[in-house]
Amino acid sequence: MTDTTLSGSAATNAGNGTMSDRLIRLVPGVLLSLSGFLLFGVHWRPWAYLVLLAAVGVAFLVDRSLGRDLSLIAFGVFVVSLVEVSTNIEWGHMLVMGAALIVAVLGPYLASRFWFRDHAVRFPVLTGKRWTKREYGYLVGIVVLGYLILPVYMVSTGVYQNWPAATDAGSIFRLFLGTNALGIWDELFFICTCFALLRRHYGMWTANILQAVIFTSFLWELGFHAWGPLLIFPFALIQGLTFTLTKSLSFVVAVHLLFDFVLFLVLVHAHTREWFPIFLY
Repeated sequence: MTDTTLSGSAATNAGNGTMSDRLIRLVPGVLLSLSGFLLFGVHWRPWAYLVLLAAVGVAFLVDRSLGRDLSLIAFGVFVVSLVEVSTNIEWGHMLVMGAALIVAVLGPYLASRFWFRDHAVRFPVLTGKRWTKREYGYLVGIVVLGYLILPVYMVSTGVYQNWPAATDAGSIFRLFLGTNALGIWDELFFICTCFALLRRHYGMWTANILQAVIFTSFLWELGFHAWGPLLIFPFALIQGLTFTLTKSLSFVVAVHLLFDFVLFLVLVHAHTREWFPIFLY
């Protein structure tokens, strides 16, 4: 049994070797990240699938453990790409997209735990560590930043129109459910799966940048257009760093859900201006 930390040849190859060896190992990671950009960012299909397949193939040629881990990420990316990624909050679409997102997370987790038996994909909720005053302060800061940034971004660019207007109890509930469920999934897949698996083979910032590209590309397809990537990419990097420091899924999910709660309020307000008239933009 191995832990989520590197062991054996994976650790050796990730930390040692010549510059050329490290660059060769980086190629499949870059191809994987690029495939996410091509699939979700520019919708360059079906050719993007060839890039995704090449990422896994090259990874196996470089190192078996690298190929194994990248194949788990590729599986999740592929599954998500098969459904319409949009902000449609009709129950039918939410169920179809939700099912794909669940499979994208469960597939790598089950394969890692029961097939490869390395437990590389974990979801550390109960860590036994109490949050510090600084961490609680950080959560407050996230709400403040969301309040200052999101209204300006969503309203001034008109991006809020990529989300349907929620004007009745049913649609407001579905919008709230959708934003929260997707926020949790983002952390389960991009941080606990993509970042954690990449981190086994690359340095922290290298793995973080690679996952952030896929993270940002996915949210671009979801509807975060205009200068959204300038907001999402740093957020994805910060979440990877936060997870590295806290090793707590609970904390990064709390960060994301607080940010998404402000997003939810902004979306409702943007479509119906007399509701929640508390924002500055």
